[in-house]
Amino acid sequence: MSDLSVESTAREQVAAVRRREISARELLDLHLERIAARNPQLNAIVSLDEERARAGAAAADDALAHGDEVGPLHGLPFAFKDTHAVAGWRTTYGSSLYAEHVPDADELIVERVRRAGVVVIGKTNVPEFAAGSHTFNRVFGTTLNPVDPSRSAGGSSGGAACALAAGMVPLADGSDMGGSLRNPASFCGVVGLRPSLGRVPEWPLYNQWETTSVGGPMARTVGDVALLLSVMAGPDPRAPQALGDPGSVFAAPLEGSLAGLRLAVSTDLGGAFEVDREVAAIVGSSAATFDAAGASVSRTHPDLHEADDTFRTLRAWHLHAKLGALLAEHPGELKQSLADNIRLGEGLTGADVARAYTQRTTLAERMREFFGAGEGGHDLLVMPVSQVPPFPADQEFPHAINGRPMETYLDWMRAAYLITVTGCPAISVPFGHTADGLPVGLQLVAAHGRDRFLLEAAAALEAHLLSGS
Repeated sequence: MSDLSVESTAREQVAAVRRREISARELLDLHLERIAARNPQLNAIVSLDEERARAGAAAADDALAHGDEVGPLHGLPFAFKDTHAVAGWRTTYGSSLYAEHVPDADELIVERVRRAGVVVIGKTNVPEFAAGSHTFNRVFGTTLNPVDPSRSAGGSSGGAACALAAGMVPLADGSDMGGSLRNPASFCGVVGLRPSLGRVPEWPLYNQWETTSVGGPMARTVGDVALLLSVMAGPDPRAPQALGDPGSVFAAPLEGSLAGLRLAVSTDLGGAFEVDREVAAIVGSSAATFDAAGASVSRTHPDLHEADDTFRTLRAWHLHAKLGALLAEHPGELKQSLADNIRLGEGLTGADVARAYTQRTTLAERMREFFGAGEGGHDLLVMPVSQVPPFPADQEFPHAINGRPMETYLDWMRAAYLITVTGCPAISVPFGHTADGLPVGLQLVAAHGRDRFLLEAAAALEAHLLSGS
């Protein structure tokens, strides 16, 4: 058997399987051993099916033995987010109403990842209907933080982030409306990318023109995120807003540098949100890191004052359109915070939604200018991912930051969702730890469509931190 471990990168693991230095069966066994050791406490992977996983690994080995052409993720164990429909596999959406639901067909993201050769082992836990950035539900319970199991793993891709950090899977898929890829990545010390709008097409959707939520990749390294994005990205005739670049543009190894980049560093976007003092200090210290790497750093930020109203309006509208009928039919079956947010959508008018989209257009134009090539333009915006470090797992959300009350379960997520409505790609990269050893991620934001550039810059930061420079 190869000297690979579950901590090896996904690129290393898939290369070893392809070279037949380790079999898909052996690789699966390594991950199942880790799952058996960590998952009973952490509760990251749900609907685990070892029998089907072993059959999938055997088929992967047979394909290589027969000389078949195989995909870029061939033989890698994989657990899909439990909000993504997987044909023939229990998919609950974190809801007791769908506790025994088994879809007949794969959704597009799943279809692409499966075609790339993964060995499906199960699903990753989510909050109910992916609403909220703390992963708990009445079907499977709470996912705990792998660094400190008394703390939240974040959400809604909390099971995915936890499984990655604990070595249960080498790659994970997720989705992000208000930070569901970025927040759990920050909380668990892994990498999560919210791609540009249209980069990762999704199908089927109840509304192909509603674009606050996007699918995206998670991994332990930036290079592995790019590998998974190369499979997820690319146009599809079923997704009319998909960008035209093929996924293959992300397949090549990342080669970036921070030298000469123009960076704007802000801990709170000019007072747009409250930030835990320790998190703010860690994020603020990144200016010195970037300066040492040769970047040009300024303490500035774009004006996103319309973003809060824009996001909250579109989120309530989206949730009511998607789940309003379900809530009416089952009024006591949805968690209170989700039910309240759905009901907010009932009172929205066409003028409210029109205002939100007009503001969103303004925000996109303002970001285009902020990231412009001319004098005063920037290549990257650097800011917090999460306004707090991982909070206690027995809370639904942090009730205060620096003594300032958080009145709703959305208030503490502004650092992520204000970026959502700009349409720009954003990535969470592990950057530091609190005095208690809790992970803190750094959010890097680039202009719409510059996903490859963003990944190269994030990889350069990752390399700089690993080198100890």
